Amino acid sequence: MQACDTLLFAEIIVTQDETRSIIHNGGIAITDGTIVCIDAADTVRSQYTSENVMELGSSLLMPGLINSHTHAAMTLLRGAADDLPLMDWLNNHIFPVEQNLKAEQVELGALLACAEMTRYGTTSFTDMYLIEDATYKAVDQSGLRVLGGEALFMFPSPAYPDFDTGIALVRELESKWRNNPRIRQAVMPHAVYTTTPEILTICREVAEELDLPIHIHLAETQTETQACIESFGKRPVEYAHSLGLLSERTTVAHAVDLTDDEITLLAETGTNVAHNPESNMKLASGMAPIEKMLAKGVNITLGTDGAASNNALNMFTEMASCAFLHKVQHLDPTVASAQTVLDMATCNGSRSMRQPDIGSLAVGQQADIIAIDLTQPNLLPMHNPVSQLVYATTGAEVHMSMVAGDILYQNGKYLRIDYPALIEAAKDVAKWVQKKIQKRS
Repeated sequence: MQACDTLLFAEIIVTQDETRSIIHNGGIAITDGTIVCIDAADTVRSQYTSENVMELGSSLLMPGLINSHTHAAMTLLRGAADDLPLMDWLNNHIFPVEQNLKAEQVELGALLACAEMTRYGTTSFTDMYLIEDATYKAVDQSGLRVLGGEALFMFPSPAYPDFDTGIALVRELESKWRNNPRIRQAVMPHAVYTTTPEILTICREVAEELDLPIHIHLAETQTETQACIESFGKRPVEYAHSLGLLSERTTVAHAVDLTDDEITLLAETGTNVAHNPESNMKLASGMAPIEKMLAKGVNITLGTDGAASNNALNMFTEMASCAFLHKVQHLDPTVASAQTVLDMATCNGSRSMRQPDIGSLAVGQQADIIAIDLTQPNLLPMHNPVSQLVYATTGAEVHMSMVAGDILYQNGKYLRIDYPALIEAAKDVAKWVQKKIQKRS
């Protein structure tokens, strides 16, 4: 018998491993935050012992979900400006409030986002925002994982007076947080319409120098496409490619307005796409052609976008929306199958984040695990676990969230976040946001 830190036993384990195996009456052994055994419960019990044994009974264990595109601290703006077109929403409502943000407000908003994601089964996320160091502090407290980046613009932001200072800040943040295994840095130019060719070139060069991922909004709307043609003489994907931005290190968020040739280009360059169906629907940006991209071999991941344009950070509802949207888009019920969509929210996300040891449950993988309560009426009876996860689970059934073997949330309680204090702080910041909106109007 071998000793381990933690033993988990549950009715079903959806592994999302290379063969997409599902274990009934299974067990997982964890040591130093890593899975050392995953098998039938009897096999695990015969090989491992632990002082911390969790008999989870009628539960389903699965990899923590990966939110591949969000702006965590925008929880502060949830519901503050709804039912508006993207550019009106951004330029006249979101950007003016954001220009007044301070670090403590960003940290609060990010911590609220972390609480929401933890509660609903997300254990890793990719984040682009302002004063990103404050977001990292919230992530450090919450226990989640993040691939983050300071949003880089051609104009001043609350974090820097000009782009040169902004890109220097990226280097500073990479150095500051590089020894934290849960906080990783990327280079994140905001979009083609908020940058210049020179800025995007420097972003690519810094990413290559430091071996960091790149993350950028791209081809989100037809309006963006037209503006890009007018400014640079090219459509967004072609323009980004001409500057060397498209590669395996790059994830483009949205990728809605694409031609067939652009889809081929994304596939040939190995560029990842973060699909945000609920945000795209809410802002009426359009429907990303994910079936064509999947057919070409593009790695499609799933994100919520920010809480100001969704308005939730719930990856379970995002999975259902993704599947339903594309079935009706094509009038074909076989499109966006449950397994395909679950892959987007797990193993495909790990590839986009360039972190292969998350997104699946197997020996050697990080113990980023969530537990689903199978006694809830919407999950009964259980015929197909994957279908139930995508089409029936709401996220409210999550009763345990774990990252690297550490439990962050269990049975209604946060173990690293003072949630009652967070509630009161959120009420106070809501008053501040409303004052800024009213002042502008």
